[in-house]
Amino acid sequence: MCKNPAMAHRIAVVALDDFASLDLGIPGQVFWVAEDDRRRRLYEVVTCSPGGRPVRGGAGYSVVPDHDLSVLATADTVIVPGVHGGTALTEGTVDGELRDALREAAGRSRVMSICTGAFVLAAAGLLDGRPATTHWRNAARFRSLFPRVRLNPDVLFIDDGDLLTSAGVAAGIDLCLHVVRRDHGSAVANQVARRCVMPPWRDGGQAQFIERPLPSPGGNGTAPTRAWMLERLGDRLDLSEQAGHARMSVRTFTRRFREETGLSPARWLTRQRVELARHLLETTDLPVDQVAVRCGFGSAVSLRQHLHAAVGVAPLTYRHTFRPSPPAVPSPGG
Repeated sequence: MCKNPAMAHRIAVVALDDFASLDLGIPGQVFWVAEDDRRRRLYEVVTCSPGGRPVRGGAGYSVVPDHDLSVLATADTVIVPGVHGGTALTEGTVDGELRDALREAAGRSRVMSICTGAFVLAAAGLLDGRPATTHWRNAARFRSLFPRVRLNPDVLFIDDGDLLTSAGVAAGIDLCLHVVRRDHGSAVANQVARRCVMPPWRDGGQAQFIERPLPSPGGNGTAPTRAWMLERLGDRLDLSEQAGHARMSVRTFTRRFREETGLSPARWLTRQRVELARHLLETTDLPVDQVAVRCGFGSAVSLRQHLHAAVGVAPLTYRHTFRPSPPAVPSPGG
């Protein structure tokens, strides 16, 4: 998506008053460490503010960006981090300079938000009729201010092509890793995740960690069984076998599993199998039917159905999209 393929993809981060400290730092950390196999940086990250003025955060310090909003005209991607205050959150409005700059950027660049940055995008009119997410604690306020946005507060992030939004704080890291993966494949994204000491993948559809009664303390959780399941994704793993490993009744296991993950065991297992299939499609030359068997789907038809439901494409299309083509070997004397 870079305007000039010979240059690093430029990301402009818009810093606003009352910025959320971690949100503002996420793009610079995640994208800054993304490199190709020749150790060349794949992204350039710049930070701007209205008028290039200093902006004050909620943790007792200010930042002085190097650029004003005119830098958005040179950006391949624009990111709006979360804010803790301002008219976007209280009135659903932003000032005309910021609104116009974001609208112009949306016509030529990818636009993203982290956490309550979605309020800013919505206030600029960019999310009308589009799916979006934000921090679950702000969902009711968001709906009241922006009823035309198709809000889903139960997911970590939403990729709607040229507009991407994430839930609170750490979900912004998930979104940025997803973008690296979308731009350059899983090998680069996994390298970035290791540098950031983060899990390489949390599905955007995973439930946010919404406040709910905590599972009972002690050694009765389902985490050991989830780890055991991850090592056996190619096996059948029916529900009774899962519950037996956890030494629980099926009913208790299902309830605790959902409390701890936000998902049913079957849905969680399917997602892990899809993720393994994606990894194998991106990193190996295994035929699709062998990928299906290794992931526990049994057949290429089943894999195709589940992958299409998850990402909207067939296995071979996914492989061709996300796996870089090997460099051409020059012919002798050519």
